Amino acid sequence: MPLLPATRTPDPADAPVLRWGVLGPGEIAGDFVAALQRHTRQRVVAVGSRSAERAAAFAATYAVPNVHVGYEALVADPEVDVVYIATPHSEHTANALLAIAAGKHVLIEKPVAVTADLAGTIFAAAEAAGVFAMEAMWTRFLPQTDVVAQLLEDGALGRLSLATADFAGGPAPRDPSSRLLDPAQGGGALLDLGVYVAWWSQFTLGTPDAVTARGALGPTGVDEQATLLLEAGEAQGIGVVGLRGRTAWRASVVGAAGRVEVDSPYWAASGLTLFGADGAVADRWEDPYGRPFRQGLCYEGAATARAIVEGRTGCPEHPAERAIAVLETLDAARHELGYADPPGWTA
Repeated sequence: MPLLPATRTPDPADAPVLRWGVLGPGEIAGDFVAALQRHTRQRVVAVGSRSAERAAAFAATYAVPNVHVGYEALVADPEVDVVYIATPHSEHTANALLAIAAGKHVLIEKPVAVTADLAGTIFAAAEAAGVFAMEAMWTRFLPQTDVVAQLLEDGALGRLSLATADFAGGPAPRDPSSRLLDPAQGGGALLDLGVYVAWWSQFTLGTPDAVTARGALGPTGVDEQATLLLEAGEAQGIGVVGLRGRTAWRASVVGAAGRVEVDSPYWAASGLTLFGADGAVADRWEDPYGRPFRQGLCYEGAATARAIVEGRTGCPEHPAERAIAVLETLDAARHELGYADPPGWTA
């Protein structure tokens, strides 16, 4: 069988420069800004928070020149081209619509919304306004993912039969008011981590025809553990997520002519192995770029900048339709487990 192709992922430092505003200065926002500053030429020019103290501390840590108290002030800043939304996902819809109404492009942390209907509302508003909107599915933009994408495009693995992915991050805090356990904040393993496993199945096999979910709800009513079976034609995707113990963080896709196994953590820069139909190792690829873990967030930032400068309202690698389809899968899985939508989760 053919050897692994070279990645087509451009150097993030080559992307055209835009001015970014950060809405919600939490941990993921800090890692995103650090990745942009280390590996790209993007400029982070403003941060907005409801807390003056948090905004000021973030600005001091990452040398962000403009501080705004309140999200309205951030999205009104004429120096900001694109807003990175990093608030809890229960707030994404309101925050994204605020930025879009102000004429700003948006990159929205995953999941882009808590339901597929709300995700559709965001993307429809962006399309009507003529601005860019994308879910920040950073794994899709990693160099290793492009290697897999080429194998799939070329049919190098033959007829596909199975995709697997697991992402249980370890025991969650037992505070029922924590983001991970509070249903009003979109708690649960599926909304926190399930986007990764559902996306992997759809990236490799396509949108599922049927979704089966098994798992366990905790005392607060959110899923603390879930296993998904996603049927796409004759192929099956299996995804495992949880808040009770850490899994291996690996992914694979299997076809009649061979299989690919992505190293742990598959959702960040790592490596992959290509096996032939006989199970023997055919080739090996390891990420050579030195952007481990969340440093890989730089790739989605660079892709966003390229798309905006080119006048596009999304990226073909992760279009709105894929983000919505992943949330449709998570909606179905949550409901099958008995996790009902809290009040307000309607478009």
